[in-house]
Amino acid sequence: MGFVLQDYQTTLKSRATLTGTGVHSGKPVTVNFLPADADTGVLFHLSNGSESREFRALVAEVGATDLCTMLGDPAGEHIATVEHLMATLFGLGIDNIVIEIDGHEVPILDGSAVAFVEAIDQAGIETLAVKRRYIRVVKPVRIENGASWAEFRPYSGTRFEVEIDFESPAIGRQLFASDINPDIFRQDVARARTFGFMKDVERLWAAGYALGSSLENSLVIGDDNRVINMGGLRYPNEFARHKTMDAMGDLALAGARFIGCFRSYRGGHRMNAAALRRLLSDRSAFEVVETTRRERGRTAEMSAVTGPVFAPWVI
Repeated sequence: MGFVLQDYQTTLKSRATLTGTGVHSGKPVTVNFLPADADTGVLFHLSNGSESREFRALVAEVGATDLCTMLGDPAGEHIATVEHLMATLFGLGIDNIVIEIDGHEVPILDGSAVAFVEAIDQAGIETLAVKRRYIRVVKPVRIENGASWAEFRPYSGTRFEVEIDFESPAIGRQLFASDINPDIFRQDVARARTFGFMKDVERLWAAGYALGSSLENSLVIGDDNRVINMGGLRYPNEFARHKTMDAMGDLALAGARFIGCFRSYRGGHRMNAAALRRLLSDRSAFEVVETTRRERGRTAEMSAVTGPVFAPWVI
């Protein structure tokens, strides 16, 4: 069938709400998802008592990447653990949305993106009358850090190839490689859960992390290097699929969807953000395009345009 582009921007048809707990803060939080006009992008609105602030979901707003991706100031106003929600918006093709949140961390729910998908399905998706703009990778961009690396490469589609390599035999070396569209995201990525090691729990608690983590929202590997969750894994390579979800969420902070292939080995939030910054800092490595013409039986043609007003390269 070839690569199918969505010609026009999207938003939600109606409002949806989720309530849960922050995996690191352990605090309850409610999130409301609201429709938004074309060219709004993804806009978080934090309202917590006397606090009220907006955060655009852009890599320029990323303030920390330790164990999660955080928008804003870690020592001040911020919203943490945005990656699973951002991956859902990326995977389902939501361009414009206002996200009202009454706490400093997006709820972890069951550790996957399933509840976010259900919330979007409940709200419905509306197509707007304004063209969607894409970031098309036109030359390779790569970063390295020791044995780890990440790169963007030109590709006629949107593809992720994410490989992980852990000493624990419960994980080992795993790869998830696939083009991404809404159906593939729902079936092959959305159900993959975040994971951690029992041996790290006390250290994380002492540092103020994982205060809301449990077997209900995380895959946990015990001291015997076995998954201790009842029911085991949802996918044979669930760990690699979840790392792909994280990468999707981090790269959704580009401000527009990309056409290209993202590859990484032993990556994580910090490397994902660094690779995205490297790409967007090199104007010879990408172009902003939209569809111009579509004929029956043919792939839509694309032409270069200016970036959307919310894109990081024009801020």
